Amino acid sequence: MTITQLEYIVAVDMHRHFGKAAEHCFVSQPTLSAQIQKLEEELGVKIFDRSKQPIMPTEPGEQLLEQARKILSECAVFTEMVDSKKNILTGELKIGVIPTLAPYLLPLFIQSFAQKFPLVKLVINELTTDLLITRLREGRIDVGLLITPLNEKGIKEDVLFYEEMVAYISRNNAAYKKTYVLPTDIDPEKLWLLEEGHCFRSQIVNLCELRRNTKEGSHFEYEAGSLETLRRMVEINDGITILPELATLDLTEKQLSCIRHFSQPKPVREVSIVTHRDFVKKRLVEALKVSIIASLPEKVKNNLKENVVPI
Repeated sequence: MTITQLEYIVAVDMHRHFGKAAEHCFVSQPTLSAQIQKLEEELGVKIFDRSKQPIMPTEPGEQLLEQARKILSECAVFTEMVDSKKNILTGELKIGVIPTLAPYLLPLFIQSFAQKFPLVKLVINELTTDLLITRLREGRIDVGLLITPLNEKGIKEDVLFYEEMVAYISRNNAAYKKTYVLPTDIDPEKLWLLEEGHCFRSQIVNLCELRRNTKEGSHFEYEAGSLETLRRMVEINDGITILPELATLDLTEKQLSCIRHFSQPKPVREVSIVTHRDFVKKRLVEALKVSIIASLPEKVKNNLKENVVPI
């Protein structure tokens, strides 16, 4: 039995496909299959049921895979301890980021992180919250950047900052004349929303109490896939949308004139770095956290936890 063989069976369990697992491990499929078969012969146990599509672990295979993950986790801890003694930071960190955060947060810290830690490789995937949590549990990513609180069992949340939510209002809308707005000032029939699956959509629904104040379905007539699309829809077609603070940093003066802050207490979303309970790479995650916080505008750093909008 070798560490490499354990890596192979975990990869097959992750992808439920020998070919995709081989690509993940950067080996040929015959090589991966031969090593797994050799391990099964040595153990006298079939780890995978190859008759099913997708491939599924057998009952004893599930127990062995769980133990294999623990062994590989401890190996990673061992390597991290060695690097720590050498006072170097190296390795690969797989990060999942939600779509309403990625375009605005990543550019703030990626370049400075790469310059400070040239031996660290960041592998970044843009994922919805549900998919991000699934991949975190499966070990396919190491860490997530998303909106909390999640209250997910086994998921550790470490708050990074609080991001104000602001209204983006067309000049033709009645709310444009206001200095500050209330959630009740927003006409649900004029509100542009993200499509289902985005946690920011859920927050807007909760902030504006749409479920209570409108007929079911009427406020979901207009949907979009990105915040940029929503902003353009407001500019061209009238209406209102809600934007997170970081999405307003590169707006023009004309666009900034369409921003209206909510009255106190201002609504915010809680942005956190999340890990699974069995995660390793603690030094890499801590370096990421420090880099992100250092890159934030001072105003965002100083936002208070006063009116966190639930997901």
